[in-house]
Amino acid sequence: MTQATRIEQDSMGERTIPKDAYYGIQTLRATENFPISGLRPLRTYIDAGVFIKKATAIANGELGCIPEDVSKAITQAADEVLAGKLRDQFVVDIYQAGAGTSHHMNLNEVLANRALEILGDEKGNYRRVNPNDHVNYGQSTNDVIPTAIRIGGLLALKRTLYPALTKAIASLNTKADEFQNIVKSGRTHLQDAVPVRLGDTFRAWADICQQHLYRLEFAAKDLTFLGLGGSAAGTGLNTHPQYRFKVAEILSELIEEPLQPAPNLMAAMQSMAPFVHVSGGLRNLAQDLVKISHDLRLMDSGPKTGLKEIQLPPVQPGSSIMPGKYNPVMAEMTSMVCFQVMGYDSAIALAAQAGQLELNVMMPLIAYNLIHSIEILGNALSALTEQCIQGITANSDRCLAYAEGSLALVTALNPHIGYLNAAAIAKESLETGKSLREIVLAQNLLTPEVLAQVLDLEQMSALPKPH
Repeated sequence: MTQATRIEQDSMGERTIPKDAYYGIQTLRATENFPISGLRPLRTYIDAGVFIKKATAIANGELGCIPEDVSKAITQAADEVLAGKLRDQFVVDIYQAGAGTSHHMNLNEVLANRALEILGDEKGNYRRVNPNDHVNYGQSTNDVIPTAIRIGGLLALKRTLYPALTKAIASLNTKADEFQNIVKSGRTHLQDAVPVRLGDTFRAWADICQQHLYRLEFAAKDLTFLGLGGSAAGTGLNTHPQYRFKVAEILSELIEEPLQPAPNLMAAMQSMAPFVHVSGGLRNLAQDLVKISHDLRLMDSGPKTGLKEIQLPPVQPGSSIMPGKYNPVMAEMTSMVCFQVMGYDSAIALAAQAGQLELNVMMPLIAYNLIHSIEILGNALSALTEQCIQGITANSDRCLAYAEGSLALVTALNPHIGYLNAAAIAKESLETGKSLREIVLAQNLLTPEVLAQVLDLEQMSALPKPH
């Protein structure tokens, strides 16, 4: 059965488009030119672009730049896409024409064709609603795409990463309270060190994550300054004098963020620094999450030949050949996601420096990598919290045994018998198997009462009180 089609025309000629398609001729050309990865634009990135098109349609309608009925039809079409419709019509590969022109025209064509239907017209009959002249009025790929990256980043942070990070912090603090009275051996250089509290270990992780949340919130402020209204080169050509202020105000209401026009629209178009700033914050968080994930794996190692100070909840069988084996899979997954985020950050840094003159044409890569980093990091952190952190239990007996058997306890003797004497006692203990207590008492270096006070694990592992 022959598929129904329609004919569309652009500056390069005519092409046949599936009649049911909401995309148009420029999107078709892009799908033919860029069969690269099979990766399509992220949902959040689509949302960001559609929010922009809704805001611009409202602003241009109120300013009298496009007909009122066209403004309303584009706005309704945008609302339908934001509600989940027509998602299969955004079909351009993420590796595409520089600056994002192909994805931008995909947006313009889908919204124009749906607006035509709303007005009772046929898709592809662009006399009444034109992708360029109406949906894209007063805009350019060059100011829309960097704005879409900003909006997409803010949406992804608010929807995914901030809630995940906040929940992880709360869960780590809950475990810190639960484990506060459990003393374990500290380790530096993977060697025995002075005793610490298991609860303090978890509380330190919570504070590390809290500081990263603050850093990300600070970096994200860069995303609130929009170059929208700069048009092709930052000069605002073909825009109403009030457009950039009105569209920023409308967008602020739509996504509930304090947006404003950038002080210099040309600078906002050329510099990718805001995205590098946020990506650097993501990389920084990822690096510490790798460290925490690896710590969890080490502390859970065993069960017979490792540390096994804690038990991570088993969530699936760990081996296709070894029965009864369970692996720390949630921590392993988290590390892999973090490595990907670090890789994305490197690509963003390379792309950010690759602009020339009035434009950076590498924005499609930045858009995908930045938003995807935020979302996979948030999703991984949510999974780690719910499937791992919240179910961790402590092996308190083993923690105490390691703490009591650690030669690093000798450190507490330094102020009383001197570093060299303490070192000699540690060496003798290691060679003979005798405890530190036995040797100190045998050599009459300290009385039993003083020694008991000096080697008090509770006192040794207590953190200093804050002012």
